[in-house]
Amino acid sequence: MNPSTRVERLLARMTLSEKLGQLQIVFRPRLSDAAQLVRDGIGSVFWPRSAASVNALQRVAVEETRLRIPVLVGLDVVHGQRTISPVPLAQAASFDEALVEQLAALAAAEARSGGVTWTFSPMVDVSADPRWGRVAEGFGEDPHLTSRLGAAMVRGYQGSALSEPTSIAATAKHFVAYGQPEGGRDYNGADVSERRLHATYLPPFHAAVDAGVASVMASFNTVAGRPMHAHRGLLTGTLKQEWGFAGVVVGDADGVRNLIPHGVAADSPDAVTISFDAGLDVEMGGLVSEVEAAVRSRLDHRRVDDAVTRVLMLKESLGLFDDPYVDAAAEITAPSAPARALARRAAARACVLLKNDGTLPLAPARRVLLTGPYAESTDHLGAWTQSFGAPAGRIADAFRARYPDSLVDVVPGTGFFDGDDADLAEASRAARAADLVVVLVGEPSALSGEAASRSDLRLPGRQEELIAAIAASGTPFVVVLENGRPLVVADWIDRAPTVVEAWHGGTEAAWAIVDVLSGDEEPAGRLPMSFPRSVGQIPIPYAHENTGRPATVRGRMELHSADIGLQGPDNVQEKYTSKYLDLDLGPQFAFGHGSGYTTFAYEGAQLSAGAISTAALAEGATVRLDIDVVNTGERDGDEVVQVYVRDVLASLAQPVRRLVAFERRAVARGERARFRFEIGADELALWMPGTGWIVEPGVFELHVGGALDRTTRVDLRVV
Repeated sequence: MNPSTRVERLLARMTLSEKLGQLQIVFRPRLSDAAQLVRDGIGSVFWPRSAASVNALQRVAVEETRLRIPVLVGLDVVHGQRTISPVPLAQAASFDEALVEQLAALAAAEARSGGVTWTFSPMVDVSADPRWGRVAEGFGEDPHLTSRLGAAMVRGYQGSALSEPTSIAATAKHFVAYGQPEGGRDYNGADVSERRLHATYLPPFHAAVDAGVASVMASFNTVAGRPMHAHRGLLTGTLKQEWGFAGVVVGDADGVRNLIPHGVAADSPDAVTISFDAGLDVEMGGLVSEVEAAVRSRLDHRRVDDAVTRVLMLKESLGLFDDPYVDAAAEITAPSAPARALARRAAARACVLLKNDGTLPLAPARRVLLTGPYAESTDHLGAWTQSFGAPAGRIADAFRARYPDSLVDVVPGTGFFDGDDADLAEASRAARAADLVVVLVGEPSALSGEAASRSDLRLPGRQEELIAAIAASGTPFVVVLENGRPLVVADWIDRAPTVVEAWHGGTEAAWAIVDVLSGDEEPAGRLPMSFPRSVGQIPIPYAHENTGRPATVRGRMELHSADIGLQGPDNVQEKYTSKYLDLDLGPQFAFGHGSGYTTFAYEGAQLSAGAISTAALAEGATVRLDIDVVNTGERDGDEVVQVYVRDVLASLAQPVRRLVAFERRAVARGERARFRFEIGADELALWMPGTGWIVEPGVFELHVGGALDRTTRVDLRVV
């Protein structure tokens, strides 16, 4: 870390009190309070205000304080500022890095125009537990997908330079293992092994650091009993020393104060001292000011200087010392037409076709019934949206605009939580009179996000009864799901011939859903998280380690016995295998599941070499994997090609498969497209305690296809 001359000179002039002021961000102060806080030396504010208000605050900082240091203005710009994009989990379903980067760049431009310089996003917590409400804010259960999309979001937010008028500082959060809370309860502890920590939860943060992320946020949880706001081994040892992170480590809201109920700090001064010694650079909440007198003699002044240097360097990188103001007349206060078009395209590309009996894309119908709470609801934005984000429209309006010659009836049948027998009966009667029914169900935005853990993942209220009533009518129907997490759909999924997972799609969700139903857009997304059959299975990641007594599943893909040859009379009886007595093995829909409106064939999978040495891999050599994908259907369409690896024999038990590469590409009807992937040490390595990442000799199976249960296998030998 090499501070500039300006930063070094400022640091030399600062009193301890002024330094401590820079090491805190105050959460949502009132307008009058914010100005006084800045006069008192506070260096950052979490402030959802206008450009004019931010300019007034910056004027106080640079004209009414001794050192004239501008302030950082932070905000949770998670999936949009004025234009609300699909929730990050939905963006992950697109399997489209370029799209994720574009959406982040759009959010950054809108936010920076209003004076925001720092966002607390992306969330790169890997999570296989949909009970945890914050899965909506992340990219799902896979570390490779999360790493690539998290890095793309960092690039989008930060642009080519933080000083650009369309860039904001990104924050990778929550460091670390926040996505694996015990019981799926937000803020709960995470007791993870050293290997799982390094192999699953740390890689996306490392990818964000490699992408140049400006800051990293400490998480609320404990890791093996030590709260992350007090975890010197990870905040300083891993993040700053091992990875060389030179940015700012920020605490989460009141995370330092939380060390007291965690039971590792006796009081507030103790909590502040412990957290800064652990490696925290900015405390969120203003606690430092409250206990300044008590901690002045307890804090390591070299650690304080290091933290202040990091904060000042971030302000300098943002160009705030040269020009802290924004052009208030140019503030973006509403979505532009191009922004809406991008958000609409993104919401469509996030849709996942879970199953389809041929009803989709819709043929024109004389009489259509729209039913379910989302038929007329505008609650499409999802969790983590600002109050000034653009509202969403109604699917009923979008449907009528797309099908002006159809008679479109709307009978809700039930709300999200309410509805009686008469409402269901009315919907059933309307269904029998219709030629087609679109059932629009899901969970409202308030049921996902922070502090929104759920123990029951079924559709709330009487929505499942509504689906059953429509199924009983005999009229062809489609179910559209809008939600911020995987749901348990086992009680009704077999009765629904066609199901689209649309997630919470943002400002343009209503129009995007109709685009997908009509066939104007392709629902070629893939699931970034597995859908469980029951809450009792959770967590159920696809990349699980094999057990010594794997069970078999008849009639569908199984990544256990069939893969490693454990069937036969010499093995343990089927009774004594790893399974449930009352539930089928495996998820309802696995990670990577999805299809589209056309079909694809995979041909000619081959490697550029059948073997490669560990020495060559250590020097950066790769093996090329080529495969041809042929669009065999009647429409142009997108295919998401996924490459999974299985390490057949290793020193430690490895996942049955793990994603190592993917690409989404449009393939025209009848076209043959060649997909090419480079397989090297990053794709083949395992993490060994005491050693780190290594590639062991042996056979590696490479499975390539459009989903886990539709793959072609080629083998690579490492010698």
